[in-house]
Amino acid sequence: MDLLHSNGVLIIQHLQRDYRAYQDFLNFMSHVGDPRNIFSVYFPLWFQLNQVVGTKMIWVAVIGDWFNLIFKWILFGHRPYWWVQETMIYPNQSSPCLEQFPITCETGPGSPSGHAMGSSCVWYVMVTAALSYTVRWKDKSAVTLHRLTWSFLWSIFWIIQISVCISRVFIATHFPHQVVLGVFAGILVAEAFEHTPAIQTASLRMYIKTNLFLFIFALGFYLSLKLLDIDLLWSVPKAKKWCANPDWINIDTTPFAGLVRNLGALFGLGLGINSEMFITSCKGKNSCKISFRILCIAASLATLQLYNFVKIPTHTEYLFYILSFCKSAAMPLTVVALVPYCVHLLMRTTEKKLN
Repeated sequence: MDLLHSNGVLIIQHLQRDYRAYQDFLNFMSHVGDPRNIFSVYFPLWFQLNQVVGTKMIWVAVIGDWFNLIFKWILFGHRPYWWVQETMIYPNQSSPCLEQFPITCETGPGSPSGHAMGSSCVWYVMVTAALSYTVRWKDKSAVTLHRLTWSFLWSIFWIIQISVCISRVFIATHFPHQVVLGVFAGILVAEAFEHTPAIQTASLRMYIKTNLFLFIFALGFYLSLKLLDIDLLWSVPKAKKWCANPDWINIDTTPFAGLVRNLGALFGLGLGINSEMFITSCKGKNSCKISFRILCIAASLATLQLYNFVKIPTHTEYLFYILSFCKSAAMPLTVVALVPYCVHLLMRTTEKKLN
């Protein structure tokens, strides 16, 4: 692994030295790949356009990130910004100098990359969903258009994935092999859900059972290894020790923070999609109207941006996890049930006045 890591450091140095002019773009692409955007941007858009795709997107994101956590605990992947400080392969303590950024100091293990995995799985869902509309075209000109669309969308997919991967390597938070592994792991998870139609008809009980299984398995795995004197949170002290600025350390990047956030999102989806508000609004006559969907998209995106202003206290770790779960559950619940129901009531009131 030392050879793989040392070659990765050379690539990071090359990117930081020769592509500094693209720093703003690369930082932006790192934010594009942030798994949290799935719940606050991609999901609100797609759920109102196609509820099947929106539902699949949440499941893929949650299960993908859960597998990412388990893989990270198994693989014990180092991150470049602390590895160069602790490795013994460089003579006379002449370790390479890697620049750090405000988004560099993630506290979890590094392999596979969560950003690369989250980005590839959700974009895979979006691209395959868009192509499913064109595959039905039968005439010759439509087939040609489908092929052009296929080439265009998959080109966009790979451009985005490569850009996200380069950005994560540039900021020295991942080695190249970690982002490559993340991309292909994300694609595998997304492809698996292409053949899992049962999630579309899952009851609230099924959502709760899935949440409990994911939590109990992850916690049991953590405690089992802890009994064997293996600390799965070994990366947190390293991040705190070698991060250039202590203010860049964020509890939101710890392994259990991501787990709680995802479980909250899945629970919120299950609660919303099995609620009377969802059935009344999204299964009613207004659900077919373009105006209804546009209003839902706009209101959902605007409302979810307000959630960003809700700052969760971090001084007590357990309180942080509980509030993080509640906040994450509220986001899909807002998109699936609360906003559509309010829009439904507004449109019904307007129709009554007109009549």
